[in-house]
Amino acid sequence: MLTEREIVATLEMVKSEHLDVRTVTLGLSLLDCAGEELAAVRRRIAERIQRTAGRLVSVCDRVAQKYGIPVVNKRIAVSPIAVVAAAFAPEELVEIARTLDAAARAVHVDFIGGFSALVEKGMARGDRALIAAIPEALAVTERVCASVNVASTRTGINMDAVLRMGEAVKAAAERTRDRDGIACTKLCVFANIPEDIPFMAGAYLGVGEADAVINVGVSGPGVVRKAIDRALAENPALDLGGISEIIKRTAYKVTRVGELIGREVAEALGIPFGVVDLSLAPTPQVGDSVGEIFQSLGLHGIGVPGSTAALALLNDAVKKGGAFASSRVGGLSGAFIPVSEDLNIAEAARRGILGIEKLEALTSVCSVGLDMVALPGDTPAETISAILADEMAIGVINQKAAAARLIPVPGKRAGERAVFGGLLGEATIIPVNCGTAENRFVRRGGLIPAPIHSLRN
Repeated sequence: MLTEREIVATLEMVKSEHLDVRTVTLGLSLLDCAGEELAAVRRRIAERIQRTAGRLVSVCDRVAQKYGIPVVNKRIAVSPIAVVAAAFAPEELVEIARTLDAAARAVHVDFIGGFSALVEKGMARGDRALIAAIPEALAVTERVCASVNVASTRTGINMDAVLRMGEAVKAAAERTRDRDGIACTKLCVFANIPEDIPFMAGAYLGVGEADAVINVGVSGPGVVRKAIDRALAENPALDLGGISEIIKRTAYKVTRVGELIGREVAEALGIPFGVVDLSLAPTPQVGDSVGEIFQSLGLHGIGVPGSTAALALLNDAVKKGGAFASSRVGGLSGAFIPVSEDLNIAEAARRGILGIEKLEALTSVCSVGLDMVALPGDTPAETISAILADEMAIGVINQKAAAARLIPVPGKRAGERAVFGGLLGEATIIPVNCGTAENRFVRRGGLIPAPIHSLRN
């Protein structure tokens, strides 16, 4: 339970510092919906979602009203569809995506994740079919999100899958050419994907999870920035160690709020509570930006020298504060740097302070990776695959989750703007060094072996 002092501080965070529970995500197993008859599988999936998630939104709204803390998004994450629907061809998997989309709409959730495959060591029939289905599935649905795990520290990098995902990203963008390639905003390529992510587009329910579980994603970049600003106003000589302590204490409070809301929602639904994912996930609103934290720390903006060290400090302090507040911290937990979704980061990209190379360096210490990065529409699929491979290598070698959500915007060039709307925001298209020769490296395929430090059993 929260103490009286924590309640007062929390109310101030909600009132003026953009604190919210960014998402309550219902993880739902569909493994026993599997079968060989498409119509029957679709019917079982729809019935399972509507039966279990039918009260999710109303319960979240009631709990949010009770405590005065907004629950911004209500979402569902299901078992990897490549496993559930392994018997089907790509065109049939597109129909399953339509079923997921319709079920999500029926229960009024924002997104449903889990159109996913786990192919870090190899691809089975269902995996290949799902990857082939992704472009069309994301183009014809509004709420379905996809993720594919192509690498892990234990197994290495599946370069055959990386090449296919580069092609899938390119195809998904082309199928939504009239909307700046928006299908790609719902597609994440991962290394070391956790099984309990509540945030989209990477959310799915791992095969080691229960039948149903409530996971919560809490965000508060505005809260962290305000806390830093107050501390520096009181003590302008405060050093970085002292600032780290401020961030840790703030993360502690935010995590406590998330667990309070999550447990109450879970109890009301009769579903086990899973984890709190404390991630500084920004929005395009002023005052709700991770990029602004860099300025409070004393940098001109994200992307200038010192940015990687600042992000390392921020990410570590957030994780430590969350871990102290709850034994149920999970998901990704840390700091996100999505370019289009953060007004300050988008501006840094527009001004040329932040480029693809610096973004890649930052991903070595953040919680996710290359997130919501708009690329020129003529970027070859091979180059996209090569960028994915680089990001996967960062995750594999550093034993961390790493992901890429890349959007090659059809018909647009570097310096132009891509507009996605809502929480997805808009972004300046970042130039990419494609080289002048065919990228034969990514076409060699095979498995890049796991690093030596993977042998820890």
